[in-house]
Amino acid sequence: DLSLLQVTPNITFRCTGLNISGVLAQVPNTTQNLDLSFSHLKSLSPNSFSSVLELQLLDLTRCQIHTIEDNSFKDLYNLSTLILTANFFNYLGPLAFQGLNSLRRLVLVENKISSLTDLPIGHLHTLQELNVGHNKITSLKLPKYFANLTSLRHLSLLSNKITYISKGDLDVLREANMFNLTLVLSLNDIKHIQPGSFAKIHLGELALRSSFETVDVMRTCLQGLTGLQVNRLIVGEFSDRERLKNFQSGLLSGLCQVQMQEFVLICFRRFENNTDTLFDCIGNVSSIRLVNLQLEEVSKVPSLSQVKYLECKKCKFKEVPAVKLSLFKELRVLRITKSKYLNSFRENFNDLTNLEVMDLSENRLSFTRCCSRHFPGSPSLKYLNLSFNSDISVTGDFTNTKNLLTLDFQRTKLIGPGTYPVFLSLQKLIYLDISYTQTHVKSQCTFCGLHSLQVLKMAGNSFENNKLSNNLKNLTRLHTLDISNCKLLHVEQSTFTALSELKELNISNNKLLTFDPLVYKPLQALRVLDFSHNQLTVLLDSAMASVPGSLVLLDLSCNLFDCSCTHLNFLKWVKEKQEILQNKELMTCHMPAQVKNVSLSSFDLSSCHLKPSTVAFLVSILLAAAVSLFLIYKYYFQLYYSLVLLSGCKHSAERGDTYDAFVIHSSKDQEWVIKELVEPLEGGKPPFQLCLYYRDFLPGVPIVTNIIQEGFLSSRNVIAVISSDFLESKWCSFEFDIAQSWQLVEGRAGIIMVVLEDVDKALLRQRLGLSRYLRRNTYLEWKNREISRHIFWRQLTGALLEGKKQNH
Repeated sequence: DLSLLQVTPNITFRCTGLNISGVLAQVPNTTQNLDLSFSHLKSLSPNSFSSVLELQLLDLTRCQIHTIEDNSFKDLYNLSTLILTANFFNYLGPLAFQGLNSLRRLVLVENKISSLTDLPIGHLHTLQELNVGHNKITSLKLPKYFANLTSLRHLSLLSNKITYISKGDLDVLREANMFNLTLVLSLNDIKHIQPGSFAKIHLGELALRSSFETVDVMRTCLQGLTGLQVNRLIVGEFSDRERLKNFQSGLLSGLCQVQMQEFVLICFRRFENNTDTLFDCIGNVSSIRLVNLQLEEVSKVPSLSQVKYLECKKCKFKEVPAVKLSLFKELRVLRITKSKYLNSFRENFNDLTNLEVMDLSENRLSFTRCCSRHFPGSPSLKYLNLSFNSDISVTGDFTNTKNLLTLDFQRTKLIGPGTYPVFLSLQKLIYLDISYTQTHVKSQCTFCGLHSLQVLKMAGNSFENNKLSNNLKNLTRLHTLDISNCKLLHVEQSTFTALSELKELNISNNKLLTFDPLVYKPLQALRVLDFSHNQLTVLLDSAMASVPGSLVLLDLSCNLFDCSCTHLNFLKWVKEKQEILQNKELMTCHMPAQVKNVSLSSFDLSSCHLKPSTVAFLVSILLAAAVSLFLIYKYYFQLYYSLVLLSGCKHSAERGDTYDAFVIHSSKDQEWVIKELVEPLEGGKPPFQLCLYYRDFLPGVPIVTNIIQEGFLSSRNVIAVISSDFLESKWCSFEFDIAQSWQLVEGRAGIIMVVLEDVDKALLRQRLGLSRYLRRNTYLEWKNREISRHIFWRQLTGALLEGKKQNH
């Protein structure tokens, strides 16, 4: 299956271990990188790769190749890298590598090659790197064809069988004027170098690591380098192949006749007191690197040293040897790094007027009163790195280092910053890194004085009340700001007002809930914004509109996004901003539950649009609800009373009647009711108790409840006073309807109709229900004449007395 072979479609194919005997037919002719390692090719015949002429890299590692015939790589004009590692050749045709007109790198490692003379590569004029390491080459004698390899820059003879280097072995380099060649002779067991072998030879680099059996052999062989000119000389051991452990006095004396730009001494375990001669013959070297040495002290520095770069990496200093190293008067760069023993900085560097870079990072330094007192007489110091140490107290005194451009304290516990303005005198400082220094910013003037600062890295620290306010108001030149992982809960609106030049802002890994548009509006030059790993749920319309138009990269990943359809505008915005959004695959929904962990970039926006059938159903539901509410509003009283009836009202005998009659009347007839009805009935003999709404209804209770509970259900009879005003009143009509229902439930004639004489007969006939009731039932007429009033009272009191008798 071709898809199993592709690394980059149509460009890179990996056919490792497929047990094939040639180029697979399905590999297209556009292939540029082809890995056939661990195959069973065995031999290469002419035009073996004619189907893939666009190749730039070909890996034939461990393909059991024993024969390469002439023109096997014919027409591979674009091939730049050929790897033939671990193939054991029985035959290489004289034209085996013919046609490789662009070959720059040839790897012939572990091929059991015994001589460079046997390689038919003299025509490879473009070759830059030849790696014949881990073979059986016994002589450094370079064949004459090397003079044709005018582009060669790297020759590795690592781990071969070279024991003697004779005068004349490198004549071809001298004659061809090859000046920049890197020659790797490490891991050969060199026993002798004949003096003059390297005379007038110019090399870019010479590596002699783990090449000598004893220190005496090393001393003698280094003397054989007399006359060599080299840019970099590497001498020492590999940590896993150490044979030389003791540095002896005069070990490097042979280097006094070698011209070097850089010297690297690596992996010596024991120095004891034999360090007096360490710098004797390398004092005029521009650059010295001492790596992984158990060097505890610097005992002697030659006068008039020309060393400009000195690095002590993984040495065994316990105290910064400032006094001795101050004797390197020409020093421009000093690095003392990665020492697990270095914990004290009590000495001072004196009068290093040319010192520009001081790197004391990745040690275990713990000291106070940083930093001016440590560098008297170093006005040129521009770069100071104290990162990855234990703890440092910064007093604010940078008088002797006021020209610093870069100051790095990251991952070192700091005492002082955040409480008072310790950087006040560093007005030229451009770069400040105090990330993860346990700095707690309390003072509004923490960064006062840093008028030139362009980069501030504050990650992993904290601010007072977890709030960022006006702490950055003085940093008007700031271009890059990292305040990630600072436990921030809130950023005030005025925070970034002065940062009009800010281009990069990292405010990730905090606890910010919102993206306030007013906070970020001043950042009109911003190009990169990292707001990832906060607790943002959504960008509101105002926030989306205020995102700086200059942004090229925006990271909102790993927030708690709400993908509810109410935030449809934000979801659309995410789709539109795919080009600038970083880590889009990590922008996932946190809520609602049904879409949790769904990527915002792949969120289905159509799920937020209702289907026509759904819309019709919802409209029907809303119409039905509206009609129901209208009917309930219009017939509220009737429905309420119906509920009372359905709940099972008790009969009069069970309830115990409180009133002889409940009087229904219009409020406009109240005067007649009081004088002509209430006073005679309640003041007569026997007295009758009437229920009147204006007197007997309970305050604070709905009127409908009073009508039903206090009126009908607590009275034996109902007296309805029919007048013209009664006929026009909706409340009276409602009460009369309830009275009829009450009469039906009680099962007796309990309604006493009183018709006043001024009733409009035409209006009465319009009220069909009331008119019909009067025709079917006996009613009383009130006429303001003596005889009529006598008859009226006799009939009314009789009806009321009848109700009392039945009740008793």
